Amino acid sequence: MSDTANTRPTLAAVAARAGVSASTASLVFSGRGPVADATRARVLEAAAELDFAGPDPTARSLRRGRTGVIGVVTEDSLGDAFRDPINLALLDGLGDELADEGYGLLVLPWAPGSSVDLAAAPMDAAILLGCSADLAHSVEVLQQRRIPLVAIEAPELPGVVPIDLDNAEAARHGAELLRELGHERVALVTLPLDVDRTRGALTPEREAAATAFTASERIRGARAVFPDAGGVSAGGSTVGEGYAAGQALLQVPDAERPTAVIAQSDLLAAGVIRAAEELGIAVPDDLSVLGFDGIRLDGITSHALTTLVQPAVEKGRAAGRAVRAALAGDTPDAVTLTSELRRGATVAAPPPPGGQSL
Repeated sequence: MSDTANTRPTLAAVAARAGVSASTASLVFSGRGPVADATRARVLEAAAELDFAGPDPTARSLRRGRTGVIGVVTEDSLGDAFRDPINLALLDGLGDELADEGYGLLVLPWAPGSSVDLAAAPMDAAILLGCSADLAHSVEVLQQRRIPLVAIEAPELPGVVPIDLDNAEAARHGAELLRELGHERVALVTLPLDVDRTRGALTPEREAAATAFTASERIRGARAVFPDAGGVSAGGSTVGEGYAAGQALLQVPDAERPTAVIAQSDLLAAGVIRAAEELGIAVPDDLSVLGFDGIRLDGITSHALTTLVQPAVEKGRAAGRAVRAALAGDTPDAVTLTSELRRGATVAAPPPPGGQSL
């Protein structure tokens, strides 16, 4: 096939075939100016004959100085990002807020050593999702591009608009409920502590080296009530990871077994409940389980979970509003959202010493 056959048709070629100026043809495709119906039909017919789909979006972006794309940078793999109900709800809110502006979303999975080039990815602004101290290093690269940056649940970053959640306060509130019920032996099942998603027991060394902001904040809130609480970190926010953590925490002598588990996501909590049921441990009579998120668990567990309900959709909307304001030349305000304790049927007073439900 000749090089000519592989050449992309141009707007100028369409205009020449239709017998109009290039500017008139451009108005037909942009829809931004008055063009006679007969002229419009002639231009579209010429475009169809030349197999011309429209102006080159890259060239158009260069002329406008905008790509029409908002980048969403996450440390999750794409598979994990789109399996997490909280991420999906957040993206729903973000999409709702930006829809009228005509922006598209580009999800960029980033981690240290990743092949994703944040310096070159096309975007007008970036939203940092699920930030850790590792991801914070990428902020310098993005700031060199002079694009607006918004961070959702991140450590304080200079020049970045924060959209925060009361993670520590919410976790403390949930822990206080367990203390009021009489629990003393409480274990934590946390979100990953680092970008490698290392599973393992919570130790002072691992917690000190943790880079995951949300997990660390929720640990801090729980420890304000139960300073000696041990536990395990999961490799992700999934039912399977919660099940593995539950097996590790519950397959111990009764005297060492926690009477309550604080899980840092509802999916982790559902996994812990599944592990308890397999081991013959009744929830909540023998074991109380507290979650975090407030997602629907239909088909995952029959239990009505006691959990901290976070406004995930509103987080996305707040990030979208911040992006719109920044791109309009305004200075967006920082936002802190609050979670609400929803009492379900998975927490109760601890069993009496040496006792277990039948």
